[in-house]
Amino acid sequence: MELLDRVAGARMLGFSRWQLFKGLALAVGIMGVVSLVLSYSIPAPPSTVTMATGNKGGVFPYYGRQYREIFARFNIELELRETTGGKENLELLQDPESGVQIGLVVGGLSDGKHAPGLLSLGTVGNAPFWFFYSSNEPFDRLSQFKGKRIAAGPVGSGVRFTAEKILGKAGLNSENVTFLPFAASAAVEALKDGKVDAVWIAGTPDAPAVGSLLQDPSVRTMSFPTAEAFTIIFPELVRLVLPRGVIDIDRNIPPTDVPLVGSPAKLLVRSDLHPEIVQLLLQAMVETHGAREIFQRSGEFPNSTDTEYPVAPAAIDFYKNGPSYMQRHLPLWLSVHVQRAIAVLVTAIAIGFPLFKLLPLAYNWITRRRLFHWYAKLKALEASFDADPMDIHSADTRAEIERIEDAVSHIHIPLTFSDQVYNLRSHIDIVRRKIASRNNAQGRIAAE
Repeated sequence: MELLDRVAGARMLGFSRWQLFKGLALAVGIMGVVSLVLSYSIPAPPSTVTMATGNKGGVFPYYGRQYREIFARFNIELELRETTGGKENLELLQDPESGVQIGLVVGGLSDGKHAPGLLSLGTVGNAPFWFFYSSNEPFDRLSQFKGKRIAAGPVGSGVRFTAEKILGKAGLNSENVTFLPFAASAAVEALKDGKVDAVWIAGTPDAPAVGSLLQDPSVRTMSFPTAEAFTIIFPELVRLVLPRGVIDIDRNIPPTDVPLVGSPAKLLVRSDLHPEIVQLLLQAMVETHGAREIFQRSGEFPNSTDTEYPVAPAAIDFYKNGPSYMQRHLPLWLSVHVQRAIAVLVTAIAIGFPLFKLLPLAYNWITRRRLFHWYAKLKALEASFDADPMDIHSADTRAEIERIEDAVSHIHIPLTFSDQVYNLRSHIDIVRRKIASRNNAQGRIAAE
């Protein structure tokens, strides 16, 4: 009943059923086009994304598992792809066919000029480089490792790259040491089995491989007393200190402060990664890396400091202003629909505001046009009447004037146009009287 009342009301305003149908079809068409445009411009986030991590037992897979748990709370599946480390992660990120959209890397491997299309979401912490070895006597110089077997990761991996760069500066190279491709957990086992004499590895003390070596009483940690010099030679490096007793106070591990060198670890993404996934990553980074740890203060990481890659604008805004209102109060799936609704509202305002001024003019024109139609009919009738002095079509003329008047009397238009309807009807009456006057005159002539 309510719909019928609305249709009846629309007809009282002067709209026919066909006009109403066309208007409804146009509205539905516009809504469909807007929906398609918004689905393309503001797509829903993917249900699955892939992240490249590193060798099993390393710190990057450890971080990846924490990210995966956070993503699961938002019903997004984060697939973790095991790799040889940062260099392979970079290669996968740059390959659009790899399916990898997220990757963790350390500094010094590449930069934005050599890896276009990648954006940084910021630095997640400082990843120290460790040099563990088995020996009855402590070593105080890197040159003492000449002739030794060193597990430095696979050829082409980030770990091997940093080992050759840093140790090479101290005179250790493939000519005087044997670099073997063991990494992470495999390197730990190789050291325990006597297959290698030392292990070069990257990661925080939380990483399983690093943690197991720090706790092993038969393994020593090489100190880098010249760490500051290394940071000058290689600006991407940072000097770190492992405090005495921080691993185990009761057993006094380590027995002294241990200077180390490290590199900032950063999270890189492809530039076409969905914005909602970027926001979810930023929240996961804060939750995973924001606490106090051995090599960082509480709240120090993550941050937008990255001198090698362009930082995503969304990340800069996140670190400056925190999560947006929608991120704090709306679930991930709903925020996309809210963004689309806001886009529709803004578009409607942008288009509707100027139309709001034009609609009254257009409505007046449409209404007056309906009256002009009958004015044109009336004028054509009068012209044909004047062109027929013998009035041979008198009966047809009278029938036409009656038809016009009947049609005008059934026009439904707003009250504001009533004066124009009455003007039209008065003009119809003038033409009728003109026709009647000629008929009377002809009647008198015929009677005489």
